[in-house]
This record gives sequence, structure tokens and C-alpha cells, in this order.
Amino acid sequence: MKKLFLFLSLTIILFANDGVHEFASSQECQACHPKIYEEYYGSMHANATPDKDPIHKAVWDKHPHNKKLSQYSCGKCHSPAADNLDKMLTEGAKAMPDPANATHQEAISCAYCHRIQSIQKHTQSNTNIISKDKKSYYGSTRSSLDSPYHKIMTKENEHFANGNVCIGCHSHNVNKSGLNLCSTNVNDEMSKSNCVSCHMPKVEGSFSSIMETKEHSFHGFAGAHYNSDMLSKYVDISILRNIDHFIVNVDNRSSHALLLHPMRMAVLKINVLREGKTIELEKEVFVRVIGKDGKPAMPWAADTTLKDTMIQANEKREVKRDFKLQKGDKVNVVLGWFLVNPKALKSLGLENEKAAKEFHVFKKQTFTF
Repeated sequence: MKKLFLFLSLTIILFANDGVHEFASSQECQACHPKIYEEYYGSMHANATPDKDPIHKAVWDKHPHNKKLSQYSCGKCHSPAADNLDKMLTEGAKAMPDPANATHQEAISCAYCHRIQSIQKHTQSNTNIISKDKKSYYGSTRSSLDSPYHKIMTKENEHFANGNVCIGCHSHNVNKSGLNLCSTNVNDEMSKSNCVSCHMPKVEGSFSSIMETKEHSFHGFAGAHYNSDMLSKYVDISILRNIDHFIVNVDNRSSHALLLHPMRMAVLKINVLREGKTIELEKEVFVRVIGKDGKPAMPWAADTTLKDTMIQANEKREVKRDFKLQKGDKVNVVLGWFLVNPKALKSLGLENEKAAKEFHVFKKQTFTF
């Protein structure tokens, strides 16, 4: 019985990922898809490895799989095109991120995403199943296309068809304590929400140099790091004036929380311009803090949510300020975020890292009374 249990345990570990596949480099795609490659090259998908993302590196530097196991388990989603992905995810094996390894530097490559054949649902995190055909790629377009370099499959993949091809990595991530660290939709991971329509909207320009089109899906992947202005239309800001106070309404019309990663911190800044003077009012902070034993903790150690004031999916949050507005007042409202909660900068060694300290302005509006 012991041997059977051990065999089953190892089998689960070995097949928790889809194994190693050989992928065409993203640079190969550039010749026929120059605009898409340009967008992708500046995205977080192309820069997801520790040597390119200082915030990810700061977390990885503290990870027990780094310090004790020498195993880059983050590779499942941060460098899935790696030629030693199996070692990154198999218990007892050793495989660290390697800036000199070209397959590691592919990060989340073009070929990897476009060869996602299906997605397996799992409790801890989902798994992408990759097509074994190295010359066939899935796409979301509904028109009949052909390429002299590879086969284009436009009707064979439900996840490309419904726009949720991202949920292999961006659905949920549950740690060993059963805490869902980061989820697009906690209550319904496989909902009908379309990741692509929001984060990869149609923009001007041909998707290919050998077949002209008026527009293409944006491959810069709008998100918390870059191109967040593309998402601002999904959040509305309004003000309700009362006799002795006013309320700022923040209406999140998206299908997930305003920010997903527990490291983030959103801030609503409010000031009133009156007779040439600026009056700064109290900031409102939106955050989710995870921890253990009543104190904030790293994702692998946390077992509970200590605090959650993040604006949730389809929520209209009211922020009241006890301030009497007068005729002629201008109220300036700014909604934005820090990629790293300022309280965590020191513990992560990111006090001097611009990317971690920068306040990202998401939306700003002025209301005149």
C-alpha cells in the first residue's frame, strides 16, 4: 500500500504540469507580425522572469523553493517555455531561472500561448495543455486564414473562441494552507467573462505583414503594470453632493476585483480647489492583506486574509468625506495604485526600486460645483 501511495503521489507531481515542449522563439514571429511583436516585447508577458521584473525577483529571492530547494516553481506561469520546465515542477529536481538560457528568456512566449490546446481545472491552480503540433497555432479570429509558415486553427479551441484562454495561469492560485492568493473570480473561476475583450482590445493596425487587416488584438496586455488606460472605461467615478458632506462613488464594472495581487495597494486621492487654494482631504486606501498569526506574511506562508477593503467585482464603493462644498469649488479625484504596498517595500528590499515605488494613475476626474 505504501508503494502504491508513493507511486500515485509521484504521478500527481509529475503530471501536475504538461511537461516540456519545444517552441518557436517569439523573435521568429516578428517578421510577419511586427506590430504585435512590438507590443508584446514591452509587455509583462515578455518580461516575467526574475532578471527582468525586479518585483518578482524580490519575492523569488525570499521564496523557500529558492533558498532551500533550488527549484523555480514559479516557472509554470513565469517561464513556461523553459526547456527544463519539468525539473522546475517535479519534486526533488533542481532548476533555477537562468538568464543565459534562451528558453527561459522567452518568458511567456508567443508560441506558448498560441499552442494552448485546452485547460485542465485543478484546486490549487489550473494547467495549460499544449498542442504537440509545433507548426500549428490557435487564434481567436473567426475568418478563414492561411499562412505559408504555419497552420492557423480558428475554430478548434473553445478557450480562444470565448476569450478565456488566460485562465490557465490567471484563474486562481491556492497555497498549501488552502488560501486563494490571487483570483480573477473566486466564486466562479470558469465564468463567461472575456479576458481578451478587456485586456487585449482591438486596436488599429494589421495583425500581419502578409495579410493586411484594419485592426488586431492588442498584445501589450493591458494591466496593472502597463497600458492600464485601456481599462479605465470599466471604472466610473461620480460625486454626490449633500448639505454637509459629499460622497465619491467608485463603480467597478469589471468581473473581478479592481486589483488582484495581494501585494498591490489602490488609493483614491481627493482634493478641493477653492479660491486658488488646494485643500487635501483624507486618502482612501483599498487593499487586501494576507497573513499568518495576525501579522502580514508572504504568499507561501499566509493562511488567512487579515484585511480586505479592495473594491470587488461589479461593486459600487461609496467614499464619504465630511466636507461642505461651496459654489465654485472644484473637486479633483484621482484613482491609482502602487504595485507594491509601501509598507512592504523595506521587507522586500525595494525601497529604491522605481517600479515598486511609483504611483500609477488609473483615472482622474474633476467635478465643478
